[in-house]
Amino acid sequence: MEGHTRNFTEIKSAKFDDENLETLTSIEQIKVENLVEKCFDRIEQLSSMDNTLPYFYRKEHIRFLERCLRFLSTGYECLDASRTWLVYWILQSAHCLNFKFSYEVLGDVIHFLKKCRCPSGGFAGGPSQLPHLAPTYAAVLSLCLIETDEALEAIDPEGIKKFLWSVREENGAFRMHVDGEIDVRGAYCAITVGRLSGISPQNKLFEGTANWIAKCQTYEGGFGGSPNLEAHGGYSFCGAAALALLNDVSTVNLKSLLRWAVYRQMRYEGGFQGRTNKLVDGCYSFWMGSLVHVIQMLIEKNSCHDGYTINIDELMFHREALQEYILICCQKPHGGLIDKPGKPEDLYHTCYTLSGLSIAQNFNSTKQPIVIGNPDNEVLPTHPLYNIAPKAVMKAYFYAQQHPIESEEDLVGCTKNQHNDEQNPANGQKENEGNADQ
Repeated sequence: MEGHTRNFTEIKSAKFDDENLETLTSIEQIKVENLVEKCFDRIEQLSSMDNTLPYFYRKEHIRFLERCLRFLSTGYECLDASRTWLVYWILQSAHCLNFKFSYEVLGDVIHFLKKCRCPSGGFAGGPSQLPHLAPTYAAVLSLCLIETDEALEAIDPEGIKKFLWSVREENGAFRMHVDGEIDVRGAYCAITVGRLSGISPQNKLFEGTANWIAKCQTYEGGFGGSPNLEAHGGYSFCGAAALALLNDVSTVNLKSLLRWAVYRQMRYEGGFQGRTNKLVDGCYSFWMGSLVHVIQMLIEKNSCHDGYTINIDELMFHREALQEYILICCQKPHGGLIDKPGKPEDLYHTCYTLSGLSIAQNFNSTKQPIVIGNPDNEVLPTHPLYNIAPKAVMKAYFYAQQHPIESEEDLVGCTKNQHNDEQNPANGQKENEGNADQ
C-alpha cells in the first residue's frame, strides 16, 4: 500500500519553540531541526519532478555491507571486543534488504563465530576473549539468521545454559559477564538466547526475572537500565520484550509504558528520541518503533484480564513520518545509514535504522505494507522481539524442539503439558511470528 509523505511546509509549525529561554538542550534541538528542514526542503523541491521520491539506496547499502563483512576501516578497532555484533548488524541489515550472502561467505561466518565460542559456555566478542552476554546474544542471532543446521548446531545450547547460570543473580537479574554490571539488557539477552536455544520461560533459570524487570519501570512509564534510573528507549525495549518472551506482564503498567513510548516520536523530524528532551536518532526507529508494537500486542493479549482494550489494527505512532525521517534524513547515497543528518554511516545505525524501517512498513500480516515513495522501497519484515527474520525464529524453535536440553527438574510452576505447549513451535508461531508480520 502506498504511503503519503506529510506536507513539509505545513509541518514547519511543529518545530521546537524554546519560548525565548535558551538552554544547551534547546540549542542542539534547533540545530538538528534546521538540518532536517534542509533535507525536507530539498526532497519537496525534487518531488515536483519525480513523484516516486524519496529514493531508497538499496544497492548502495548492500555494497556497503559486503565491503564491511570483509574489510573494516581503522575506526572500527575500538570494537575489537564486539566483532560478533558487527556480524549481526551486517546479517540483519542484509535480511531487511532481502540480500543473501553466498554459502561460502556464510560458511566463513559460522567458522568465525565458532572461534568466539568459549569453553565455559557462551560467546565472546572475539576469539580468545571472555564470555559476555551481549556478544552471546549477537552471535546466537547471527547463527539463527543463517538458517542452516550447521549454524544452529554451533549455538551449543548446553554451553549457553551453563553460561547463563554463571551470570544469574539470586533475585533473577543477570550480569553481563561474570562479576560484571547488572542491567535490564542482561535479562533480555539471557531470555532471548535462552528461548532460541530451547530453554523454556518456566525454567528455574528465569525464576524472579520478571519481577526484577518490573522494578526497573520508572514514574515516566519507561524502563531504566536498573531500578531507580531514568527511562530509556533501549532499556524499555529490552524490558518489554523480555517480559513478552517470559509471558509475564502482571506487575508492569502497560498503559503508562505506551504513553511514554508514543511521546518519544518527534513532531517535526518524524523519528524517535530515546529519552525525554533528547535528540532524534535513527537507531531508535527500531528500539522505540518495535517497543510500541510489543506493547500493543501485550495490551491486546491481556485485555481480557484488566478490561483495557486498544485498536490493534494500526500502530500507535506515525508510520509514514518515521519512514520520512529514515529515507530522507538517514541515508548516505554511497551506502550505509546514520544517526541524524551530518553524521557518518556505521553498521550499528545501518542495522537498527533499517530494522525500524521494517517495523514502520510491516505491521499487520492481513494488510499490505505501508511504503512511502516507490514500492521498491519496501524492506522485509523483522521479528519485533528478536529483530531477526520471523522464519529464522521458527527454524530455531523447530531445531531446539528436535534437540532438547531441558529436563522436568529444570522447570518451576508448570506441568509437563504446559512445558510442551511452550516449546511447541506452532504455538510460538501464533504468539511471536504473528506479531512480526503484523
